[in-house]
Amino acid sequence: MSLADFVKQPSLRSLSVLFGSGPAKPGDAYGAPGTGSSTGVAVVTSIALVVIWWYVTGQGWIRPLFLPSPGAIIDKFVELWVEGFGGATLGQHTWASLQRVFGAFLFACASAIPIGVAMGMNRLVRGVFDPPIEFYRPIPPLAYLPLVIIWAGIGELAKILLIYLAIFAPMALSARAGVRSVSIEQIHAAYSLGASRSQVIAQVVLKAAMPEILTGMRIGIGFGWTTLVAAEMVAAERGLGVMVLSAAEFLVTDVVVTGIVIIGVIAYAFDLLMRQIERWLVPWKGKV
Repeated sequence: MSLADFVKQPSLRSLSVLFGSGPAKPGDAYGAPGTGSSTGVAVVTSIALVVIWWYVTGQGWIRPLFLPSPGAIIDKFVELWVEGFGGATLGQHTWASLQRVFGAFLFACASAIPIGVAMGMNRLVRGVFDPPIEFYRPIPPLAYLPLVIIWAGIGELAKILLIYLAIFAPMALSARAGVRSVSIEQIHAAYSLGASRSQVIAQVVLKAAMPEILTGMRIGIGFGWTTLVAAEMVAAERGLGVMVLSAAEFLVTDVVVTGIVIIGVIAYAFDLLMRQIERWLVPWKGKV
């Protein structure tokens, strides 16, 4: 093989595009940051991690008390689905957690997005809501959990309220950032064409802010799942969080890992759904 043929190989052509001194041409794989699909790499990485996990536990390098094998997790999943744990089946635990997280998520969407948009549009609204949101946003939910219990008791309201507060702040701030990122030229162009203020908000501001709003929804639901375990510490009888906590008290590691895997899979599946919705609603994102 000649040197010229060697240089023409696809892998080396990609490297030359990435590290070459000349400008990237339209359509080149590295012409824009993040261009191209990462699905293949993600699938290979996931499979590799599972294989490594299986091999390490199969060789006995890590005791099952600390990390059960994937096979043990699958067996435990079937057992939990049929026989249950802590007085409820796995399906009942999962359904209880889904109701709490997505109930809080829907309440946050109905309140945080309008407030965030109003904060971006009006300085008075921003002045009213910005200090309390920025004050409590960095505080861990466990820190104000006692206050939530005092205010809302130990019923379902306290659990949903705690998750709601965790979701509200990032969602409201993302909506505000989306509104503030709208190009003033677009607003002036709409007014020059005779648009009213309500039309500008609905047709220009909200559409331009939609990518940030959707990103805030994705971030918010992630905070909701991370707060779930803390929320279900409040006298919960069912839920993935309470199942994990109860199993941890008795060092039932396979139940703990099973609960963690289920939470991660559900959260990741919802994130993939939100990405698809983002492609449908804002197909222009990253292209203009």
